[in-house]
Amino acid sequence: GDLLPADGVLIQGNDLKIDESALTGESDHVRKSLDKDPLLLSGTHVMEGSGRMVVTAVGVNSQSGIIFTLLGAAGDDEDDSKDRKG
Repeated sequence: GDLLPADGVLIQGNDLKIDESALTGESDHVRKSLDKDPLLLSGTHVMEGSGRMVVTAVGVNSQSGIIFTLLGAAGDDEDDSKDRKG
């Protein structure tokens, strides 16, 4: 159940399965391997296995950071429209 704190590319893995439901809504665990689907995303959880990755993005540059930024921007637009009406 370790939480991945950053986006990265898998460089070494042993029967790695990831819970990506926080980002995709899909409840099935995703098998990650070097030759097929090596991308690991922040905000997801390791459910089985182990691995090493090269970090490619952190914070607002990660996939979860981009999503949160977009959600925050959408929230700001809603606040602006309320201010214009009121």
